[in-house]
Amino acid sequence: MNIGDLVTRNSYDNDLIFRIIDIESDIYYLKGINVRLYADSSADDLVSYDGELDIEEEAVFQERIKDRTDIERDEYFYLPGKVLHIDGDKEYLNRCLKFYEDMNIASLGVIEKEEDVPSKIYSLLEKYNPNILVITGHDAYYKRKGNVGDLDAYKNSKNFVEAVMEARKYESSHEKLVIIAGACQSNYEELIKAGANFASSPKRVNIHALDPAIVAVKMSLSDINKDIDLKSIIESTKYGANGIGGIITKGTMYMGYPR
Repeated sequence: MNIGDLVTRNSYDNDLIFRIIDIESDIYYLKGINVRLYADSSADDLVSYDGELDIEEEAVFQERIKDRTDIERDEYFYLPGKVLHIDGDKEYLNRCLKFYEDMNIASLGVIEKEEDVPSKIYSLLEKYNPNILVITGHDAYYKRKGNVGDLDAYKNSKNFVEAVMEARKYESSHEKLVIIAGACQSNYEELIKAGANFASSPKRVNIHALDPAIVAVKMSLSDINKDIDLKSIIESTKYGANGIGGIITKGTMYMGYPR
């Protein structure tokens, strides 16, 4: 097997698809195709993936997230909320930006290492003044380092928490700035306490690369004068309430007249 090949892992019942991104000695370093996950493996645990079987049911998921109700084109006009998406992974960010484009949502993407986001978030918010802020990238919970409530037991949850807290110094209102934060297995409770409207991951599961963007799109297209349908928004993501949770706020979309 070579760098760039698609593989699955026998030890995990071949449940996820990875791309080999590096090989050192006999260790293969992997990156999830659809799930925000890094992993490593020995060669004897890997199986080549030929793409014939959609083991992650990705095709069904892609159809579901694009099958949304269009805004009624009557005598009114609509101004969806603007998204600033900060991501530690260029490949996943580009997928999210393409999704925003497909959904006709104004968005801007910034690639930034997770550890650098807290020191840069305020100036980025001042510069772009978004309605919705997405802070994501990569994360992981390491059981050997502590319990689930210990921020030091996570790869990047502390960075995400600090970034959310800095963003709330810029705008304290959960309705004037909607924040979606976290990645795979992130400390959900601490992110919500820090000021996020939505966060991953309540059950410390991996999340889909598009999950933060799906929530952002739903918030962008939700009426600014009405409370959101929280459960519906969460259930629109790949792993539902296991992967992302949040609080009830109002949307970010204005409606005007005449069209």
